[in-house]
Amino acid sequence: MALITVLLVVAVVTVVCAGLIARQQLSIRSSANQLHVTQAWHYALGGETLAKAMLERDLRHGDPRQPVDHLLEPWARPLTFPLDEGGELRVRIVDPNGRFNLNSLVRQGRPNELAVLRLRHLLSRLGIDKPYAERLLDWLDSDSELQGSNGAEDGQYLLATPPYRTANREITDVSELRLLLEMEEADYRRLLPFVSALPSEALLNVNTASAMVLSSLSDGLSPDAAMSLIAGRGAEGYPSAAAFAAQPALAGLGEQVVQGLAVGSRYFEVFSEVNLGERRVVLRSLLQRSNDGQVSVLARELGQGGMPPRPIEEEQE
Repeated sequence: MALITVLLVVAVVTVVCAGLIARQQLSIRSSANQLHVTQAWHYALGGETLAKAMLERDLRHGDPRQPVDHLLEPWARPLTFPLDEGGELRVRIVDPNGRFNLNSLVRQGRPNELAVLRLRHLLSRLGIDKPYAERLLDWLDSDSELQGSNGAEDGQYLLATPPYRTANREITDVSELRLLLEMEEADYRRLLPFVSALPSEALLNVNTASAMVLSSLSDGLSPDAAMSLIAGRGAEGYPSAAAFAAQPALAGLGEQVVQGLAVGSRYFEVFSEVNLGERRVVLRSLLQRSNDGQVSVLARELGQGGMPPRPIEEEQE
């Protein structure tokens, strides 16, 4: 009987000890994960700080009165840094001014017909036949009047499940396109690499725009013809909007084709991706660079899918 009692005590002690060890291991693993997350966050912020310094230096080495930003400059090259803990930090600066600015459809409270027309061109080039341009215009403007028979205002959105209303303001992220009436995920994915959500006054940088985006400037400008505009950038980019306008591919397309264009950028996206231990953190930062070279952070977002893909035109350059 005494032997059985001893065996029971030993068994109970063994179970208790095993439970304590398991809890301790779980606690250690949790602490390690928290440490890696904290470290990864600070490494990502370090990548953002590096990007700010590169953009400030870029403007100091150019003409601040006429900044030129193109894809062969140092800031446009992806960087990778090994970490002491065995992981890596990847930093890439992307120019959203090289994409079509969705907020340009409304300027000073009124529809920007040229921007609407260009968005229609872009949709057509991508094989998208839905009237998203009109629906986005209704989403952005402050009135409740439909933009023709293809528009959509509160009345249509309130019939959805769950019901919601139009924003009646600038969008802050491209993902808001998913809220447009009858927006299909395939269309959204197709459009995503070519659009941005910047303040409405932001101009299109012809030195960083893809052939697809440049072809949206005019219905008479095909993506193949736009490739010649990219080739015309050379190693230094177009020095001015006038130099871009003088390109043979734009001859006969009218004055509107060169409106709203620039050769430099004020806004930049920074993707800082950290792989540390079993943790992966991606920080997306939206930066604004002023004319005096100061770079400020406008927004940060964690959890992006990863580093943005390089456009085909960039690879060819």
